[in-house]
Amino acid sequence: MFEHALAAIDHGTLDAKIDFVFMQRERGEGEGSDGFMDLAASRGIDVLARSSQRFRREHDGDFAGHREKYDAQVLELLKPYKPDLCVLAGYLLILSPPLTHAYRFVNLHPALPGGPVGLWQKVIWELIDQRAEETGAMTFLVTDELDRGPQFSYNRVSLRGGAFDALWSAVGDSRAEQLQADAGEEHPLFAAIRAAGVQREPYLLVETLRALANGTQSLDGNQGPMDLSEGVEAALAAS
Repeated sequence: MFEHALAAIDHGTLDAKIDFVFMQRERGEGEGSDGFMDLAASRGIDVLARSSQRFRREHDGDFAGHREKYDAQVLELLKPYKPDLCVLAGYLLILSPPLTHAYRFVNLHPALPGGPVGLWQKVIWELIDQRAEETGAMTFLVTDELDRGPQFSYNRVSLRGGAFDALWSAVGDSRAEQLQADAGEEHPLFAAIRAAGVQREPYLLVETLRALANGTQSLDGNQGPMDLSEGVEAALAAS
């Protein structure tokens, strides 16, 4: 998603500038996060970090009980910056009110409005149990109410036709609990649903940021969610 946004900015199709990247990991805590920091730094983007792992250790593993203290430290790091919008991408910490009140945050959830809630794994297993005919993703404004802020946009993707029909036939009447026990996230249907979503998420994010940048969508989300499916599919096909 980060690289896709950078490419859109470089090509002049997204009127935006990335002021900084904040990480809840510090260098040496993960190969992937280190690579992300290297990429941002190579583009001259400020990289800020405060290890949530270390914070947990400093507070005897009780992060939830000290969430606002951690976020106060984050706010101190971000004090020099005045972004119009912050994007959460892979940030798996719940934000406390001092942080959500200080900045506007857009988050991405791997389900359609009104669809399953929770982490993406839970969403996919619920879709399988529901024998869902479609899924998608949505973006929303982060508020104090977890995953319930005003929605900016969404895209739809069909879970029927093509290879999906054979995968559903192979599942038969099996429940997600059994499929999870048998194959876990390697199950072909689970993997196909995940791939269909992940493939489109960078395009949904950039299309949403473009709408926010040009004023088609408001930063407070009061216009209601925009269906960006057509633009997402066109951008995916063009790539």
